[in-house]
Amino acid sequence: MTLLQIAVLAAAGFAAGTVNAIAGGGTFLTFAALVFSGLPTLDANATSAVALTPANLASVAAYRSEVRTYFRDMIPFSIIGLIGGGVGAVLLIWLGDKGFRPLVPWLLLLATLLFAFSAQLRAFVAPFSQGSHGGAKVVAYVVMSVVSIYGGFFGAGVGIMMLAALAIIESGDFHKANATKILVAFLIQVVSAGLLIAGGLVHWPQALVTIASSALGGYYGVTLARLVPEKIIRAAVVTVGAVLTLIFFLK
Repeated sequence: MTLLQIAVLAAAGFAAGTVNAIAGGGTFLTFAALVFSGLPTLDANATSAVALTPANLASVAAYRSEVRTYFRDMIPFSIIGLIGGGVGAVLLIWLGDKGFRPLVPWLLLLATLLFAFSAQLRAFVAPFSQGSHGGAKVVAYVVMSVVSIYGGFFGAGVGIMMLAALAIIESGDFHKANATKILVAFLIQVVSAGLLIAGGLVHWPQALVTIASSALGGYYGVTLARLVPEKIIRAAVVTVGAVLTLIFFLK
C-alpha cells in the first residue's frame, strides 16, 4: 500500500465507525476506500465487513448501559442476526466476484434510497407499533430476518432497515433501538467475518488499517450520536452513497 492509500483507509475507517454508531452507512465509506486501494469489489466488500466488526464491538461497549438494561429484549434479534449473517455470507462466497460485481451498483442504489427516504420508511412502519403486540413482533422478526441476510451479504443500509424493523415495537426509544441495532449488526458481522476469512477473501494489510481507525470512530461515535442531529449525518451518507452509485453504474 502507498501512504496515500493508508491515509484514505484510515480516514474512511474512522468516519465509517462514527457514522455506524450514529445512523449506519459506514460501509459506503470503507467499501469505496478499499476499491480505491485496488481491491476487487468482492474482496473489498469482504474486507470491509471484517474491518468494521471491531468498530461495532466498540459501539456495543459504549452502549453497554442500554445493552445491560434491555438485554433480554435483544436476545431474539441477536439469534436472528447470527443466523441471517451466516446465510448472507455463504451466499456472497457462492456468487464469487463475477456474480457479485454486477449487483454492486444496484445494492448501492438500494442502500442510498433507504437512507434518503428513512423518515418516510419510519412513518410507514409507525402504524404497526400501534397494533397488537404479538403481531407487531412477528412483523419485526420477519423484517429483521431479511435484513440480517442482507447484512451478511453486503451491509450498506442495514442500519436504517434494522431501525425501521425495531420502530414497529420500540415506539419512541431511539437509544434502545440504536443499541439493539448495533449489537445485532455486530453479531451479523462476527459470523459473516468468520466465513469470509475462511473463504480467503480478506486482505489483511488493508483490513488492519481500517480496523484500528474504525474502532476509534465506533467508540467515540456514540458520544456524537447523543449530540449531533441524525439528519446531518444521514445527509452526508446519502451524498456519498449517491456519488458511489453513479460511479459504479458508469464503470
